[in-house]
Amino acid sequence: METGSVQILLVTEDEDGMRIDRWFKRRIPTLSLSHLAKICRKGEVRLSGKRVDTSTRVVAGANVRVPPLSIEGVKAPAVKRPVASEADARAIRDMVLLDDRDLMVLNKPFGLAVQGGSGTRVHLDGMLQSLANERGDRPVLVHRLDRDTSGVLLIAKTRKMAADLGEIFRSRSAKKIYWAMVEGVPRPAQGRISLYLAKGEAMGDNRPSREKGRHGMEARRDIEKMRVAKHGDDDAQHSLTYYAVVDKLSPRLSWLSMKPLTGRTHQLRAHAEAIGCPIVGDPKYGHGVEDSYRRADPNRNLPDGVENKLHLLARRLILPHPKGGVLDVTAPLPPHMKKSWDMFGFDASQHDPIMDAPEE
Repeated sequence: METGSVQILLVTEDEDGMRIDRWFKRRIPTLSLSHLAKICRKGEVRLSGKRVDTSTRVVAGANVRVPPLSIEGVKAPAVKRPVASEADARAIRDMVLLDDRDLMVLNKPFGLAVQGGSGTRVHLDGMLQSLANERGDRPVLVHRLDRDTSGVLLIAKTRKMAADLGEIFRSRSAKKIYWAMVEGVPRPAQGRISLYLAKGEAMGDNRPSREKGRHGMEARRDIEKMRVAKHGDDDAQHSLTYYAVVDKLSPRLSWLSMKPLTGRTHQLRAHAEAIGCPIVGDPKYGHGVEDSYRRADPNRNLPDGVENKLHLLARRLILPHPKGGVLDVTAPLPPHMKKSWDMFGFDASQHDPIMDAPEE
């Protein structure tokens, strides 16, 4: 690329708040960062007439002065843009619960990772590339769910919308409701769990991985478990959850509705274990049949027919829509949880008592 004259480019609303080095990466992807730093130092790049450095953040409606760029300052593209997968796009469309011009709400299935990690090739964040536009801009994750947690997941279609929604989550204006089937029946039937959580030791996850290692053996992932900590401990963070028993098969198991007011890693799973009622099918915090490190307790064996999968659903999300109105979306039970609900006669349409829980 070569430009022989000064260009004045307008910062769009979606680019508001973006670092100028990332703005250039988006607008002129072949411009080297070293050359950008050089022309910024020389004052050749201006934001509404003012000098900038590479960390300056642009503002919607502002003008960016782009100086003439010679071929020496521009590098050839090193990597081709990933080819959009129609299969991924179709899979995402099948998950859609709500879709408007600004955002999507998906019903994430059990077992699909939200983001990549060691040994994880298929994940929702990567699949969103299939929905990128002609400039390469793609939908953005707003929050996360564990791989084995099903249900409501919010996706922003622009960076600006992602920033607005992120602020709503940080301000605790978003109400999240989860359903779980747990071992035992907690007492009292409605309560508040307030604990400090910190990262514990890494543990070997003996569940089959989707990825093959050398020699074709199933790879095992080291997984980290949160532990109950004390105020003041290293990395300890306060966590708060309200819960309510919706129905039960006393004394063996119960259906809980849970409303987390904080968003700590594995918060609901750790809280359920902390009150002595781990979530059914949880290989990390629970008493799964195939869990080699479980605390054996023959009195807590589950009825035949219950699938050994995590029974945790991000059931409902309620929050103010940044463009006006209220977003209120509910996800259906995933197949393995619906099977359990049907088995025990739980009625998913009945009143959810967690709706009456406090907001703070």
